[in-house]
Amino acid sequence: MLGKGLVKKLSAAFVVAGCAFVAVVALGATLYYALALVLPPLGAAAITAGAFALVAVIVAMVFLGVGGAFEEEAEEEPEGLGGRAYALFRSRPILGTVAALAGGWIFLRNPALATMVAAAFTEKSHGRYRR
Repeated sequence: MLGKGLVKKLSAAFVVAGCAFVAVVALGATLYYALALVLPPLGAAAITAGAFALVAVIVAMVFLGVGGAFEEEAEEEPEGLGGRAYALFRSRPILGTVAALAGGWIFLRNPALATMVAAAFTEKSHGRYRR
């Protein structure tokens, strides 16, 4: 049964997340109390908060990519209607699937429109107009 395995994996993920949360809170308390031995409580709290903020910034920089490592390259515009549809399906698969389903529904309602679209997809643009 698919649902039973999914529930087990989901509950295991929640247990792991809960344990990680408890570990981070315990680490923060340990750091605070260790600093409170040599600093006033306000200073210990400030340094503890700063340390966790620094860790959050480092993790964000690692996962989000510093210096534009994950910037998308500018792709040239695909030529023709078929190329544009293929680019849509590649870049946004959910939007492309919804567009295909909507198109299928329209084609079922009006078969003459389907032949016009099929002709547009198979037409090759030569850069000049035909007469």
